[in-house]
Amino acid sequence: MNLPALFSKTLRFPVLLAMLLSLGACGLPRSGPSQSEILAGSVENGGSTNIVTVDDRIARAATLANPLGFSRTFLNAGLASVDRIRAGDVLSITIWENVDNGLLTTLGASSTTLPEISVDELGNIFVPYAGVVRASGRTPEELRQRITRLLEPQTPDPQVEVRRKPGNGAAVNVVGGVNKQGVYLIHSASQRLTAMLALAGGVSLDPAGTRITVQRGSESGSVWLRDLYANPENDITLRARDRIIVQKDARYFTVLGASSGQKRIDFASRDPNVVDALSQIGGLDGRLADPRGIFIFRMETPEVANEVLNTTEFTTPQRMAYVIDLTAEESIFIAQSFQIRDRDTIYVTEAPFVAWSRVLDSIAGTVNTLNSVATIASAF
Repeated sequence: MNLPALFSKTLRFPVLLAMLLSLGACGLPRSGPSQSEILAGSVENGGSTNIVTVDDRIARAATLANPLGFSRTFLNAGLASVDRIRAGDVLSITIWENVDNGLLTTLGASSTTLPEISVDELGNIFVPYAGVVRASGRTPEELRQRITRLLEPQTPDPQVEVRRKPGNGAAVNVVGGVNKQGVYLIHSASQRLTAMLALAGGVSLDPAGTRITVQRGSESGSVWLRDLYANPENDITLRARDRIIVQKDARYFTVLGASSGQKRIDFASRDPNVVDALSQIGGLDGRLADPRGIFIFRMETPEVANEVLNTTEFTTPQRMAYVIDLTAEESIFIAQSFQIRDRDTIYVTEAPFVAWSRVLDSIAGTVNTLNSVATIASAF
């Protein structure tokens, strides 16, 4: 081979190598944008995202209370008589008469028991010789007295007994995460919320993220299960036709980037923080993650954005990216105090050496490819 030809082939190799490296570096796979690329989209750089490094003040300003609880309407309802007759109840009425041949008794019998009577939708029942009698809203004793007065003009000294068998009008509906969903009658021992949950077999969900909702007519109130048991005031008294819904917390956050798991994650506690969230996915990926670049992306309310950024200019929701540097002093404490909220996205950036490692791997792969090509070429 002559010298010009050898020089031409020698020069062609590094040029080809440089071109392959340039193209390969542009298309190297990665888990997402780098820290510098995110910062380039900040408001300070002409972007639309407010990027804030989290400290103790920022963590406090970005924290929102997550209150659940019953209104005063529920809390002040007080105990209701479970003996009050309601539409749908079934009554058993026995009448004694002090005559041999009474109005209702047969010859030789001193009493008669009427067939079971259902209270109609208007709250009334029919009693022979007494007529239509209002039953709904009365206790069995009050109804007994009323029937007695209506029969007294027709039979001497009648004695009346009224027994009540509660119907669906005195029941509540328990649905959702309990072991025995169903319709349950309210008795004196099951008037309160916790007692009714026990009657339904107890809650089948993780107590840490379970909420209890009570619907009463057009009103509704909710409480966290743990708060229900921690605060006796939340153990409200129930009313007929209440609907109790036991459900899992529907809030979630998403983790992306150089973490040990990239996925959508349901809340495991009422108020998780950054440490809680990262622990749920197994922490950071030690081979890839940059602990200095933990970003929490969210749309922030104008009130919180103003508080965080020490301004009053915002009147609409703002794009916020909160940055936590886990290598900084007291960073773990700050991460423990920064609250994760519903639909947050936690993004973990890659360490700078990861990109270089990929480039080196790409170079090695490219060189091996070129060597293979050269070897093949030399065989011809």
